[in-house]
Amino acid sequence: MIYGDLHILYQDNELAVVEKPGGLLSVPGRGPDKQDCVVNRLRKLIPAAISQPAVHRLDMATSGLMVLAITKEAHRILSGQFAKQQVKKKYIALVDGLIEKEEGQIELAFRLDPDNRPHQIYDPIHGKKGHTHWRLIGRKNKNSRLEFTPSTGRTHQLRLHASHALGLNTPIIGDPLYGNSKRGEQLMLHATFLSFAHPSSGKILQFSSEPPF
Repeated sequence: MIYGDLHILYQDNELAVVEKPGGLLSVPGRGPDKQDCVVNRLRKLIPAAISQPAVHRLDMATSGLMVLAITKEAHRILSGQFAKQQVKKKYIALVDGLIEKEEGQIELAFRLDPDNRPHQIYDPIHGKKGHTHWRLIGRKNKNSRLEFTPSTGRTHQLRLHASHALGLNTPIIGDPLYGNSKRGEQLMLHATFLSFAHPSSGKILQFSSEPPF
């Protein structure tokens, strides 16, 4: 099912899994110009859905898989799975540089820079740690294609882990916050895999989505 640019991969009485396009907000922002988002598009399609169905978010510029709850109980259970790091997520990214190693782990603590929102800054004392495993998929034209598997869900985690000197020191292509890209360019970051337990049956559901780059 497609509503505008919102592609619903799976839907039942308790949840829906969608493919969010890059450039679309996950949840509504402040002001009438920031009301077009995954949540509001879903609620137009499914009027019975709760008012706050999002159990996690993707950055506006990030594309890929999101799960949303239709009922309050499903929201409670799915939110608990995210909080307990029981949800498996994988992302595909193109970074602006050649990565020599084949794989590795990144662990950096960071926090919001209140003077430059929504930018996150490295802070080993006051920041919250983010954990990411990465794997090289391929290299082409001075760029590298990577698979990221985060075990935490910090704001801008993958973007910061890719760009920071203590991470990969190689920003994701299209990132104006942590790289040299201009605003409006497509961010080459896609949520490609999502796996979680169904809130009622407990059955493990798995979804995949190919990146548009």
